[in-house]
Amino acid sequence: MERRDWTDGHVERWKPVLPGLDPEVEGAVTRMKKLSVHLRRVREQSLVDFDLDRQEFDTLHKLAGRGGKAAPSELAADLDLAPASVTGRLDALERRGFVRRTPSTTDRRRVDVELTDQGRSTWLGAMDVLGHEEYRLLGVLDKDERTLLNDMLRRVMVVAEDQGAAWD
Repeated sequence: MERRDWTDGHVERWKPVLPGLDPEVEGAVTRMKKLSVHLRRVREQSLVDFDLDRQEFDTLHKLAGRGGKAAPSELAADLDLAPASVTGRLDALERRGFVRRTPSTTDRRRVDVELTDQGRSTWLGAMDVLGHEEYRLLGVLDKDERTLLNDMLRRVMVVAEDQGAAWD
């Protein structure tokens, strides 16, 4: 017999209360929620461990996603923030030595923001903590199972996204 998890007990408690409850749907949704909460906690702890607040991490993450260099206006669009808000974030990150501003080589009126080595290593360190936990959890599945899980979740997400849901 396979090991039971917390959700098995949850589903058993609710079946008599809600006779129409589909235990497979309830089990899958509850497990996805619990995994999401667990991974959020791991991410938040990694930010504490690397002395980053959420805004700092998000800004470094968006900058890294642009190859480590971007205009403040591009970061503002990526972060869905007003340019003044991004300026404040960049000021704080620059004081910590995580980013540097340099004059653009293509437009004299523009400034580029670049990740410093310290900024990149701090961002990567925080990312690695979460990545290791994701691999630890999904490592119980072989490659074909991970592919199947990914494909099944994609099918579910396509339906969810067709409903115009808001996504983070």
